[in-house]
Amino acid sequence: MSLKKKYLKSKPVCKVTFELPKEAAPTNASVSLVGDFNNWDSNATPLTHRKSGVYNVTVDVAIEQEYAFRYLINGDVWENDWQADNYVPSHIPGVENSVVIV
Repeated sequence: MSLKKKYLKSKPVCKVTFELPKEAAPTNASVSLVGDFNNWDSNATPLTHRKSGVYNVTVDVAIEQEYAFRYLINGDVWENDWQADNYVPSHIPGVENSVVIV
């Protein structure tokens, strides 16, 4: 998993590419990015399955912010980003959310 950040010079926005490796989700899985930036809507930000087997999506987010997020696989399996910038407790005891800092 990885987070790639590209800061725009013309706007206070960062393009963040979220990537889930093929080892984390089966081929032809339904994978969504769910987090603060999309109001935790599991349908708002689907990831694309690439020929290499990875799933990814790029999201524009406001800079100087921290966003909690997780990946949702096939509507019932939650996965954190193994290379997130940070982790914070979620509202579920014993479960953490990944964090991206931009």
